[in-house]
Amino acid sequence: MTSSPVLLHELLDRAAGRAPRATALSTTEASLTYEEFARASVRLAGRLHEQGVRAGDRVVVSAADGLGTAVLVFAVSRLGAVFSVLHEEVRGGPLEHVLRDCEPVLLVSDDEGAGRTARAHQVAFRHLGDLVRDALDGRRPAPAPPGNPGTLAVDPVCLIYTSGTTALPKAVVSTHQQVLFAASAIHDRLGYRADDVVFCPLPLSFDYGLYQLYLAALGGARLHLGTAAEAGPPLLRHLERTRATVLPGVPSIADRLAWLVRRSPESLGHLRLLTNTGAALSESTLSALRQALPRLRVQVMYGLTECKRAAIMPPDGDLEHPGSCGYPLPGTAIHVIDDDGRRLPPGEMGQIVVRGPHVMAGYWRRPELDAERFPRAEGLFPELRTGDYGWVDDEGFLYFSGRRDDLYKERGFRISATEVEAAAHQVEGVTSAAVLPPAGRRGAVLVVVGDGVSADAVRERMREHIEPFKIPRRCLRADALPTNGNGKVDRKKLAALIESADSPTVSAK
Repeated sequence: MTSSPVLLHELLDRAAGRAPRATALSTTEASLTYEEFARASVRLAGRLHEQGVRAGDRVVVSAADGLGTAVLVFAVSRLGAVFSVLHEEVRGGPLEHVLRDCEPVLLVSDDEGAGRTARAHQVAFRHLGDLVRDALDGRRPAPAPPGNPGTLAVDPVCLIYTSGTTALPKAVVSTHQQVLFAASAIHDRLGYRADDVVFCPLPLSFDYGLYQLYLAALGGARLHLGTAAEAGPPLLRHLERTRATVLPGVPSIADRLAWLVRRSPESLGHLRLLTNTGAALSESTLSALRQALPRLRVQVMYGLTECKRAAIMPPDGDLEHPGSCGYPLPGTAIHVIDDDGRRLPPGEMGQIVVRGPHVMAGYWRRPELDAERFPRAEGLFPELRTGDYGWVDDEGFLYFSGRRDDLYKERGFRISATEVEAAAHQVEGVTSAAVLPPAGRRGAVLVVVGDGVSADAVRERMREHIEPFKIPRRCLRADALPTNGNGKVDRKKLAALIESADSPTVSAK
C-alpha cells in the first residue's frame, strides 16, 4: 500500500509516477506533462540552491507567469524553504512591507521595478522567465538539489499574505502537513478526476487558485492556468476551447458565466462542476446556470486562509439545504460560540469556530494575534476563531450570516451586509449586489447591478424578502461591481465610486 505524501513536492512526484505523459499544466502559450513539470521543479530547485536558498529560507514570487510560478512553488518545497506567492500587481509600499516582514533571501519576479525594490532592501532578485527557461531546457546541465534538506512534515512551506483593510497584510503560516491534509480533505469532497480539465482564472496568489495545483495533482487532472481577462467576456470561448470540465469560481465569475450561457444555451457540454467560495451565489445565478447547463453540478464552500477550507456542500446540496455553505471536511469539526466563548447549541447564531489538522500554524511573527485567533483547544489541535458569524443545524450543516467586518449597526439595529445582499439578489433583474456598511457620516449604501430595474424599485421589492429597517436608505445602480485580482468585490474602489457619485448610477470603469 502506497503511503501518503509527507512533503508538498511529493504530491507532484506521485502524480508524475502515475501518469508521466498526462498534461499537468497548460496556458494559451504552453503546456507541461506531469513528468516535465516534476523534472523542471527539480532543476529549478538546483538553481535556487546554487543561488543560496537553504532550508527555512523565504522565497517571494510575484509574477504574471502562472506556469513558472507553479514550477517555483514545488522547487522551493524540495529545498525545505518557504514560498510566498504575491499578486503581480503588489508593488511599492505593499511589496516593501512583505520584504521587511518575512525577510526573504530571494525575490523572483518578471518586473524590473520589483527588482529595484528588492535590491533597495538588500534582497537578491532573479527574473522568473530566466529561471524557468533554464529549468525547462533539459539540454543544459543543472546542479542537483540537496538530497535530504532535513525537512519535516511540521515545517513551514508557505506564507500566504491576507489582504489588509485598516492594517497591513499579515501572513498565514502553512506547514507541509497542514497543506496536504487540507488538499486531501477538499479532494475527498470534490473528486477531481484524471480526465478533468480544471479551468482556473484565479491567480495563484489567491489560496483558492494555489490549491488548484494540489487538487489537480491529487486527481491527475489537467490544470489550465487562465487569466483575469479570460474570466471576463471571453470566458465562454475559453471554457469551450479548453474543453473545461471544472471551473473554480467566485460570485463575479459565476455571474458572468450565467449571463453568457443565457445567450448561448447550447454551449459547454463538457462542464460538469462549478465550485464557489468568497461569497454566496445568488439564486438567480444558480437558476440560470442549472437551466442552461443541466449537466452542471454546483458545490458551494466556506473557508478562510487560516484553515484553507472548513465546509463543502455535496453536489447540488444547496437544493436540499438552502442557505447552507456546507458540511465540515472529513476529520474536522465546526461549532459556534457566544461572546464569552461558550459553545452554543444547534440553531443559535454565534462566532464560527473551526477545529482540525487543517487549521494553519498561525500568523508569521504575530504572537498576540495568534493568541486571539488560534487558542489551544481540547485535544491535539488548536482551534480557529474565525471572526465570522453563523449557526449550525441539527445535521451539522453550516449557515454563514456575516463576517465580523460585515456586521454593522444602523438606526439602533445590528445588521448583516450579507443578509442585505442576499435579499437584493432575490429581486428579479438584479444580477449582483454589494453593501458598504456605514462609515463616518455616511450611512450604509447598497449598490446593485441589473437590467430593467431601478434603484428605488430594488429597495421596494426587497421588502418582500427582508425587514424594512435592514434595507439601506441609499441604493445606487452600477454597470458592474469593481473587483480585485481574486475576483472578489473591491470595497475600497466601490467606496471611492460612491463618494464621487452625483446620480443614482455609478460606473465601475
